[in-house]
Amino acid sequence: MSEANGEIPEIKCVGIIGAGQMGNGIAQVFAVAGYDVRLSDISDERLEQARESISAGLERQISHGKITGDDKAAALSRITMGTGLELFGDCDLIIESVVENEEVKREVLKQLCPLIRPDTVICSNTSSISITRLASVTDRPGRFMGMHFMNPVPVMQLVELIRGIATDEDTFKAIRELVEALGKTPASAEDFPAFMVNRILMPMINEAIYTLYEGVGSVKSIDTALRLGANHPMGPLQLADFIGLDTCLAIMHVLYEGLADSKYRPCPLLVKYVEAGWVGRKSGRGFYDYSTDEPVPTR
Repeated sequence: MSEANGEIPEIKCVGIIGAGQMGNGIAQVFAVAGYDVRLSDISDERLEQARESISAGLERQISHGKITGDDKAAALSRITMGTGLELFGDCDLIIESVVENEEVKREVLKQLCPLIRPDTVICSNTSSISITRLASVTDRPGRFMGMHFMNPVPVMQLVELIRGIATDEDTFKAIRELVEALGKTPASAEDFPAFMVNRILMPMINEAIYTLYEGVGSVKSIDTALRLGANHPMGPLQLADFIGLDTCLAIMHVLYEGLADSKYRPCPLLVKYVEAGWVGRKSGRGFYDYSTDEPVPTR
């Protein structure tokens, strides 16, 4: 058993640290499924943006016949927001979903542990960072694991589950059952750099950027080729913009440093775009310019 020397609590209240694109999507999914949700971020402005994003996401679900207006009102009523970690004192599960930076995540986890119950489970929504290393800074490595949602969370069916070396079996079982209760599909991955999805996906995106960098094809031709030639719903450069080029670069660094293989070297053009602040949709510019109704390729 874990450090708490007891059973995993029944999960009724879920805390989410980080109200960005991933965090607010996770909050929406849990609230619609009937869980009480606590959502925190560093400013009221970011929380207000999250509230608007969740409301818009629920409206999309209404338009697709997935939920009713009453369901939306009920889901929003289940979400409590705040800027402090004290918000999570009564949570059964807490999901860390801050920026994909190991030092930031470690600091958040250190601050969190003294403020929550000993039996509370902590998961990280990291897309690439070692679960074992993150668990080591907490007071409960047995009750810590990776719970990697896909973006956009309300739409995507997969949740990648990653055990650290110290993760208890009962913790893993409880989170797997929770994922199934959300109506999503769990896939178990070992704790290696970038796990499964991003170990395969990010090198493909990085190679697409090299293909652009070397002049083999334009942004439009590369995306068209993969959409129509490989039946991908979105071209790799369009997808990179959607994910965020800063996130793509962070994951490539984790792969390159963690596996010491030159095939994971981030493309210099990706580095340049991130240095310029052109990180995709969220900044208004990446491989496409989003300042007009129809995104325009930037190269």
